[in-house]
Amino acid sequence: MANRGDGDATAPAGERVSLAVIVLALMPFSLGYFLSYLYRAVNAVVAPDLVRDFKLSAGELGLLTAAYLLAFSFFQLPLGILLDRYGPRRVQAALVAIGGAGALLFAFAPNFYVLAIARAIIGLGFAGGLMSGFKAVVLWVPEQRRALANSCVMSIGALGLLVSTAPTEWAVQTYGWRNGFLGVVAFTALVAAMIYLVVPERRQQSAPASLNEQLRDVGQIYRDRVFLALAPLLATTAGAQIAVQTLWAGPWLRDVAGLDRTGVANVLFISAAGFFVGILISGAVADWLGRRGVSLITVMLGFLYVFFLSQIALIAAVPGIDAILWSLFGMCGQVAVLAYPWLSSHFGVKLSGRANTAANLLMFLCAFLMQYAIGLVIDLWPRTPSGGYPTGAYAVALGGTLAVQLAAFLWYLLNRRHVATAETAMRARASHP
Repeated sequence: MANRGDGDATAPAGERVSLAVIVLALMPFSLGYFLSYLYRAVNAVVAPDLVRDFKLSAGELGLLTAAYLLAFSFFQLPLGILLDRYGPRRVQAALVAIGGAGALLFAFAPNFYVLAIARAIIGLGFAGGLMSGFKAVVLWVPEQRRALANSCVMSIGALGLLVSTAPTEWAVQTYGWRNGFLGVVAFTALVAAMIYLVVPERRQQSAPASLNEQLRDVGQIYRDRVFLALAPLLATTAGAQIAVQTLWAGPWLRDVAGLDRTGVANVLFISAAGFFVGILISGAVADWLGRRGVSLITVMLGFLYVFFLSQIALIAAVPGIDAILWSLFGMCGQVAVLAYPWLSSHFGVKLSGRANTAANLLMFLCAFLMQYAIGLVIDLWPRTPSGGYPTGAYAVALGGTLAVQLAAFLWYLLNRRHVATAETAMRARASHP
């Protein structure tokens, strides 16, 4: 199946992307994704403060942090419909404002239940952080440059992950975690206004499909054999990276590597830097190899092999190379992003928003389940005298997430013929537009 988006506005032909498009059409969405990752990952640093102030167990901490991912994932299908129907500018501006309201509530939360509700509202508000940027790329960037453009949008999100580490630890130690959240709320309001006021509108050339038609299209996406072959691998690998790096990497560094708060924040910063470099490198490599006939899926798989190896070493708790392992983990854990422009090409511009959010729904459901499950598994072990958990608890929990990913990889190998057929069809369309 591949609808080519008849009648939809899309990027003009050619390979050049103007500076105006980058600054006005893409940068505001990149800032929205910056905030999405900042809010998503901040609990990895403020977790000790939340545990202290609200007396949280590992399971409660996992559930609290994963509430963001649960709300985020449940909004993905409505998000895809909204993006395809109303465009990314209006949808994302409203959502970022909602996320800011959730962060304000989080800053003043008096108990665990309000914290969890606020965290879920933040997740809802930033559910479009990446997908709105990807939709803008589809609308404004020529097809052959979209993998690189998507990586550039994601790299700004990686800066949000960087800020959520050592800089956030400094802000929390200096001003307290509640005041730190209030500062981010002010910046969130500014970004929402920027998206609404600065981003130009690129309207569809034809009337959007009805809601019933759009819902039928979503069902068609989930029945597509190519999607079913790829989606489990994308969801489990990227979901595992989100689940671990945005929460459990911090406790692992404390309990397994034996680092203090400053050391934990510093290694998290290195891992976030690896994420930033990895997103840029993967996009650049995919762009360069794509011009030479190498598929985005092939490039993605190459990075995933390194991701699997980094997890094996973390499970084994190989001593002395913590920063290197977490850097590789961050660098290769989100290369599933390379499949998003591939899916957009397979399904066409008309369905690009819904196709990407359909994959995103599965990814963040996996992230939610893994993040919560890791906490439940760790809670099966008694606390150590220092208040943490033993190395074996983390080994079993992380080993379980790796086993799920390897099962999804095996599923892909058994069904990759569908992907190969789709790639042949896409090459034929490209050579005979």
